Amino acid sequence: MHRDGQSTLTCQLKAVIFDFGGVLTTSMDDCARTFSLECGLPESAYLHAISVHPTGRRLYADLERGDITQEAWNEGIASLLGIDGTDLMRRALATLRPEPVVVNAASAIRAAGLKTAVLSNSMGMHPFNPYEPWRLSEAHDVVVLSEEVRMRKPDTEIYQLVLERLGCQGEDCVFVDDIAANLEPARALGITTILATEPHRTVARLQELIGFGSTAPAAGTPCGFRHDRGPRCPQPPEE
Repeated sequence: MHRDGQSTLTCQLKAVIFDFGGVLTTSMDDCARTFSLECGLPESAYLHAISVHPTGRRLYADLERGDITQEAWNEGIASLLGIDGTDLMRRALATLRPEPVVVNAASAIRAAGLKTAVLSNSMGMHPFNPYEPWRLSEAHDVVVLSEEVRMRKPDTEIYQLVLERLGCQGEDCVFVDDIAANLEPARALGITTILATEPHRTVARLQELIGFGSTAPAAGTPCGFRHDRGPRCPQPPEE
């Protein structure tokens, strides 16, 4: 069995592990660019602050491990951007939505008798819980959020934890993530990996590997996404 996603035997697979942001959801980068523009910042400003700037990268890693609160992250990132930090994570993720092609495929995979799991590096859950509208625990057999277990992708231990909770070996599973570096530890554990670059391509590859049927949502499938968009970039009060 190849671990690069080129070929596998469907009968050997028992579970699919999905990343959250950018896989089960619409593009995180698009969301970040929209937020920057709505705040009157250059399009790449927010994305640069969280993924390129050394302080921003450290803050995000600390948030993902649960070493700092979401409020502390809000304040730190707002300081880098020069904007109001009030409820920043909620505002930054206001345009994020479920990616229906992949969400429906996950439901079809589960209906076909395989387990599904979500493995996400956390974005914090208080005061804003970005996972709540997705009802993940109803739609999947296992949900692992990094801050709850005090480790994050690409730590090998977090992949091992997901396998343990699924009751599976690496060879039993497929892992889908939109960040290439997060796939390497999974491959080392024998997990077949898919780099999510476009939703239809991701689902086509899953169908090749698993051979599940229609991706139309089944009746009663948990969906129920609810999101109060709220204000994006409130202006600081006038002195």
